Amino acid sequence: MTAGLLGTEAALQDTFDVALVDLDGVAYKGANAIPSAPPALGEARDAGMAVVFVTNNASREPETVAEHLAELGIPCAPHEVMTAAQAGAELLAEHIPAGQKVLVVGGAGLYTAVHAKGYVIVESADDHPAAVIQGFAPNLGWKELAEATYAINAGARYFATNLDLTLPTERGFAPGNGSLVGVVRTATGVDPLAAGKPEPAMLHMAARKAGASRPLMIGDRLDTDLKGARAAEVPGLLVLTGVSTARDAVLAVPGERPSFIGEDLSTLAESHPLPVLAESWWHVGDARARVTDGHLSVDGGSPIDRVRAACAAAWEAADSGARVDVDTLPHFG
Repeated sequence: MTAGLLGTEAALQDTFDVALVDLDGVAYKGANAIPSAPPALGEARDAGMAVVFVTNNASREPETVAEHLAELGIPCAPHEVMTAAQAGAELLAEHIPAGQKVLVVGGAGLYTAVHAKGYVIVESADDHPAAVIQGFAPNLGWKELAEATYAINAGARYFATNLDLTLPTERGFAPGNGSLVGVVRTATGVDPLAAGKPEPAMLHMAARKAGASRPLMIGDRLDTDLKGARAAEVPGLLVLTGVSTARDAVLAVPGERPSFIGEDLSTLAESHPLPVLAESWWHVGDARARVTDGHLSVDGGSPIDRVRAACAAAWEAADSGARVDVDTLPHFG
């Protein structure tokens, strides 16, 4: 799959058979739905596109996630949710035989997923667990991290549901599971095997769950959602409603670049023009962009087409070894 932007003649919801949708920053932010999300996902379903919500949040059960989405006006069944807890339990099963003792450091969703795989869940390193699996929960504290450290230092294998350093909240960004994993990593010197995005396994599992052959990953973070899409060789749509900005997209490294960019989920109902190079300018619709002596110039067209054209120009320049001056990047509002 090319590391550049792709184009579609038909709307995305008619081109792909399932949307693998991240939650925080895509469907909702904090306690509230992103306004465009409920109608856009409803229209996509009406067009025949399946939806699976794929989240690195391992603290909640799929039933709880589905109920929350329904309260926000986004109908969802539990089987349409794939959590990092479920992916983590699958990863655990690849390395640790069922029936072994596992120290779970996380929330209810992780306990349920690990138990469902046939493991004996313990709460102390003194029980000599074969493995430790760590996922985010807002009530985790020193005691739980210490037990994980004791167990790993005693020889337990170390697993993590995901390595997100931050998570979005209504008040801003707060420490995520990756930050808490960092505490245990520092204390043990051991890097965990991780299951969530950007690892590709979670996206492959979600696509199989939907019986899909043409999945589209939709996320707001280049370093997890879109990096995961690249790793899984699945086209990725970046929506600009969460963490990563248009400026971030323009500066994205090849392994984190989206295949499509939209303002929000309403872009699922739109076709996406393929960037075209003509007379040293990259054209997307009526927008155009080029890099000259490290300076990115962008004009014309709609704001989102200017972002797309800017990405095409900046990525080509960066990949050819040319300099793209961060200080000269225009503002993408």
